Amino acid sequence: MSMALEILLSVLLLVGSGFVLVGSFGLVKLSDFFKRLHGPTKATTLGVGCILLGSIGYHAWAGDGLGLREVLITLFLFITAPISAHLMSLAALKLEPGQRPRAPAPTADGEDD
Repeated sequence: MSMALEILLSVLLLVGSGFVLVGSFGLVKLSDFFKRLHGPTKATTLGVGCILLGSIGYHAWAGDGLGLREVLITLFLFITAPISAHLMSLAALKLEPGQRPRAPAPTADGEDD
């Protein structure tokens, strides 16, 4: 394996692991449900995406083919994570409507921003 490819794959794995760590830390430490929902759906999705890209690159270079499994996992992850976060936030707002943010105050000219 060439040194440049090894460095690129290592960087992808390290960046992906960092995103997963930050997303997991956000899930544990943030106070509100909506804040906790943001960490895993954004940061962890990017992290797992980087790790899967590194895996695809390694298997493509090793001659195992493109890695259809990794491509399908990536596609499934990027489609389902935002949808599940949206549905969880709608369910939380349905259970406790008081958590809905207030509408912005109108400006001096009478139009909303």
